[in-house]
Amino acid sequence: MIASDLSFLFFSILPALVVGGLAFYFFHTNSRNEELRRRFLLHRENQKTALPIKLQAYERMTLFLERISPGKILFRIKPVSEDVRSYTNLIVGTIEQEFDHNLAQQIYVSADCWDYIKTAKNATIGLVRKASTQEEVTTPDKLREVILTALIEKPAPTDAALAFIKKEVRNIV
Repeated sequence: MIASDLSFLFFSILPALVVGGLAFYFFHTNSRNEELRRRFLLHRENQKTALPIKLQAYERMTLFLERISPGKILFRIKPVSEDVRSYTNLIVGTIEQEFDHNLAQQIYVSADCWDYIKTAKNATIGLVRKASTQEEVTTPDKLREVILTALIEKPAPTDAALAFIKKEVRNIV
């Protein structure tokens, strides 16, 4: 008699347990899907506002690299005296100032891209300093000539960074 009462109780409760388990499963799945949908919508909305800012950062860094490109900076910055050292310092100072002006852009570009940009800046400064130490460089015009001749033989240090930025922007857009 007790066994039949227990089996009757078990069979009476079993449908309620199955329905309760299924309801919990569907409720849990639905709430998880809703959370994922909300996250997706929020991420998509953030992308709408973040993408233009990121692209603007890449544009600014492209402009920076173009401005410090050895060939362009030499034509933009004219020597103010016949002292090679002061002209070298003027070029290096301009490059550093341009870089400092764009430091905040590192937030929006990838770490690899930022490394390429820093390397290009440092290599450009190194190119200018190395050229200024050569024995035949006695005037700023000769310095400019030596640097421009070096650019004919091998590409500017900024070219690799510009290529990397272009590749990265293509992957974003």
